[in-house]
Parts: sequence; C-alpha cells; structure tokens
Amino acid sequence: MKGIAFDALVDLFPGLGGWHYVPVPTEVRDAIGGHTTRGLIPVRAAIGTTAWDTSLQPMGDGSHFIALKAAVRRAEGITVGDRVTVTVSRR
Repeated sequence: MKGIAFDALVDLFPGLGGWHYVPVPTEVRDAIGGHTTRGLIPVRAAIGTTAWDTSLQPMGDGSHFIALKAAVRRAEGITVGDRVTVTVSRR
C-alpha cells in the first residue's frame, strides 16, 4: 500500500474493554491533509499484510490515534507494547 509509514507502540485505553490503539504523529496527520485537531479523518491503514478502512480519531488533546480492531491484531499477532509499522493514506 502506498502511503505514509510510521512506527508506533501499541497501547490500550484504560478501563474495562479499552481499545488497543496506536498514536498518530502530528506530522503524519498533517501530511495526509488532516490539518485539524478535531473530528475524524478517513484513512486506509495497513500493518504487515493486513489493510483496513478506518479513521484517525481525536484523543481530545489535539492528537489523533488509530484503533486496532481485534481482527487486525489477530491477523498480525499484535499485543500491547508491540512496536508496529503503520502505513496510512487518505480515503
């Protein structure tokens, strides 16, 4: 997949049923045309051989994240604390 790649650590939102996610660097968000600190930014994301349609979601502090759904984590063997390479492109 052609797009912008970045490395990130997989984290987990606190609380019961918290989402697995990766933070998106501000420079990556801006490079794909997401010059905003609010709202969803629709993207195509890929980790390894798994690609999916998702959105950059706001954290509330001006930064964004990508949620990693269970199917993606299973397919790529991803757990909290793993360093992954994510590729994103605007949809």
